[in-house]
Amino acid sequence: MNVDFKLSPEALALAQADSKPAILEQLAQRFALAYGLDAGLVLEALKERETLGSTGFGRGVALPHARIEGINRPVAALLKLEAPVDFAAADDLPVDLVIGLLSPVNAGATHLHALAAISRMVRDDATHEALCEAGSAEALYVLLADATDRDAA
Repeated sequence: MNVDFKLSPEALALAQADSKPAILEQLAQRFALAYGLDAGLVLEALKERETLGSTGFGRGVALPHARIEGINRPVAALLKLEAPVDFAAADDLPVDLVIGLLSPVNAGATHLHALAAISRMVRDDATHEALCEAGSAEALYVLLADATDRDAA
């Protein structure tokens, strides 16, 4: 399956946060920096989605996502947290990997396909372990670029 989301090297960072709101704020800032989006708009969309239920995926991973105006294809961002933070995940484990996804407002199936691709990627034990052990944003980018290339094959 083709992985159809953009991942900019500037969209990945090692981060320090002590709460779910702080994580969402930093993720919104990362989307703004990497893709020229309005951080306030992104943050509001991510918060609104979280009111429907936590995007804490499990295994220490959260997948905050939303659909917003002003983009023409899905874009992703990643924060690797220095210390795990409670995210009200389904398995009650705190998260230390946060992968955000933003899609165009009208991208129903495309948004779901991108979420599924990210989900498969982080469910893969080798990829999950490598992401958890990565020591820099550059290492994270290489790992994700390789994983999305494998998923597209």
